Amino acid sequence: MLATPGPLPTGAGWSYEVKWDGMRVLADVTEGAGGPALRLRTRSGREVTANFPELSDLVDLAPDVLLDGEVVLLDGGVPSFAALAHRIHGPAGGRPVTFMVFDVLRLYGVPLLDRPLSERRATLERLDLATTAHVETSPRYPDGAALLEVTASRGLEGVVAKREASRYRPGRRSPDWVKIAHRHSQSCVVGGWKPERGGGPGGAGRIGALLLGVPGPDGLEFAGRVGSGLAGTAVQELLTARLTAAPGSPFAQVLPRVDATGAHWCSPAVVVEVAHLGWTAAGRLRQPVFRGIRDDVDADDVRREPG
Repeated sequence: MLATPGPLPTGAGWSYEVKWDGMRVLADVTEGAGGPALRLRTRSGREVTANFPELSDLVDLAPDVLLDGEVVLLDGGVPSFAALAHRIHGPAGGRPVTFMVFDVLRLYGVPLLDRPLSERRATLERLDLATTAHVETSPRYPDGAALLEVTASRGLEGVVAKREASRYRPGRRSPDWVKIAHRHSQSCVVGGWKPERGGGPGGAGRIGALLLGVPGPDGLEFAGRVGSGLAGTAVQELLTARLTAAPGSPFAQVLPRVDATGAHWCSPAVVVEVAHLGWTAAGRLRQPVFRGIRDDVDADDVRREPG
């Protein structure tokens, strides 16, 4: 279940949580022949169990349970998606993550999707997450305006408001969950790249800019290009390995000459996250900065966020 961007809802029947800057993960513990087994999957269905060995103690929580939450990595005391992306795609090891759990969808074989959020949260809070390493229950707060102010002052990403009576609808973007962000971020599909002087992947040079798109009614709509944040060696190597050449442009429209000249087109399959300062009237991102690859988001699921 996904949140819908919007203004902060107020009134009875709402609760509020921190909007964590991390990777959405489902933790699925099932009983097998050799005992309980854990699978961690992103919202796109990609398995990431091997990426987070520090969460292996979840198998001791219950022999059959399905949890929804956000894997985060703290950078200076604040969750950072960029730091998490570096941990996932960098060398083995590194700082441990924390799994912030905010929902339980199944327990002891009983599906809880049609139970109201208030009941699911009560069930979650009865589980003893405190005894499981690197796992915490995402706190709930009754005052959304106060939480919005506190998260802004502490450099957190924002707030998610949830209707207490809401049922859980897998994969759906629901008005019963509303996200309010302090800063603009956008998932984008990479449709091409422009090299720095000297080449690009497969050559002597480096990637100078990514050509970004967001799916629209007529196909992949051009959203601008990003060059900031691409300088690191690890980023260059990762993008070089992930971008697959394509014979032509995947964008629905003809790109401006300044963007298309010298461009190398690629298969529109890699999703990246960028921070930005809003959208221009022409539908381009203002001053985007690359934050990392989003392995938890499929290209078909990318949507333009307001900003």
